[in-house]
Amino acid sequence: MPRPDFLIGDEPARLIPVTPDSARELKSVSVILAGLRSVLELRQSLLKSLGVRVGTNATLEAWIEPVFQNEDKKAVKNKDRPDGLLILRTGRREWRALIEAKVNNDTIGEEQVSRYLQQAKNHKLDAVITITNQFAALPTHHPVKLPKNATKSVALFHWSWAFIRTQCQLLLKNDGVEDEDQVFILSEILRYLESDRSGISHFDQMNAEWKDVVNKVKSNAPLAKTSDEVQNTIAAWHQEQRDLCLIMSRLTGSDVSLKLKNDHRLDPAKRLKDDADAFCKAPTLNCALHIINAAADLEVTADLQRRMIYCSMRLAAPKDKQSTKARVNWLLRQLKKTTPTGFFIRATRPGKAETTYQALKDLRDSPELLESDTSNTAATTLEVVYEVDLAGKFSGRKVFVEELEKAVPHFYQEAGQLLKAWTPPPPKITRAESEQNTREKAPLENAELP
Repeated sequence: MPRPDFLIGDEPARLIPVTPDSARELKSVSVILAGLRSVLELRQSLLKSLGVRVGTNATLEAWIEPVFQNEDKKAVKNKDRPDGLLILRTGRREWRALIEAKVNNDTIGEEQVSRYLQQAKNHKLDAVITITNQFAALPTHHPVKLPKNATKSVALFHWSWAFIRTQCQLLLKNDGVEDEDQVFILSEILRYLESDRSGISHFDQMNAEWKDVVNKVKSNAPLAKTSDEVQNTIAAWHQEQRDLCLIMSRLTGSDVSLKLKNDHRLDPAKRLKDDADAFCKAPTLNCALHIINAAADLEVTADLQRRMIYCSMRLAAPKDKQSTKARVNWLLRQLKKTTPTGFFIRATRPGKAETTYQALKDLRDSPELLESDTSNTAATTLEVVYEVDLAGKFSGRKVFVEELEKAVPHFYQEAGQLLKAWTPPPPKITRAESEQNTREKAPLENAELP
């Protein structure tokens, strides 16, 4: 692989890098960039998340620690340079991106990101990609806040190491790689990413202010939406949302994504602002996970006042059944294999009509318990709810995350994956209508032609 003429120094990314054990950051970058170059489906999957299409005839070059022509010699001497460079060639077109990565708890600051964006602009590159253990809802949602004009000329993207690891797992689990040799290479890359020695981790605890925020909510103390404690809590929750998606993706073998409003998808700063404002008005943390082909979105709520975790899926009640009892029985048949502990069903009626809520174990014997004492209107929505009461453990930074990451898969395995949305039955032809049609047609068939 010949060196590009705009570089004066670099090394090709190696799948088996010969670097000191202390240089885990550079080693991890080398492994993943070499993996992108080696495995077609991996580079297609990862670059697709950036909106970059990779055809089968496209070629990818991957370099580590690139040094550009006419670069500041002092910066080069101090090794103040990016960790990697990707060059995607499609015919006469090129797409080029700088790579800057961190491992363990190291993060990238605004000053460093700004410097690499300027460097990319100076050398007419298309993008800067950062890779850390920090999470982002989308690759376009960068954990570092920058002025909007900073990315006017150069695109800025972010991958978490957990996101990369999950993409590797999904490709292997779903037989997404055709070539057997590339399957082996991808398996070895995943083995490295899953190793404790790689410096790659997942989100495992809430922010430092979490306990204080929980206690303030419990004592009804006021919260300021612009305060560090609230802003950091919402930011941590956003990271945990993404981690839940990755966990569920790995467990289900399919892509699980966050359901976001369009303006929040396009503007992470507005998402943070709006979520902080909503949190101060009603101290709950909420998100919805979209699971392909699931009957409904999986909704997750952490209630700081009650110190409870709720997981739920909401279905429209079948319209071909007239009573609430009949509609509940339709749902209960889907939950025959569900272990009932912690599970409830909520029946909702239109307008101001009463909402009813009962434990699954009681409804199995008496489905009429969800009937309303104050309304004859049948339930139009049935919601399966899983409750986890953490009590005093709720304020634990690690315990909260651990319990949440147990609750969501448990709910989906026990109930969510069993649910099927109601669909109207197809129209039918009755026997009487069929016989009538036959009788009407027979005289015409037996009539003599003029």
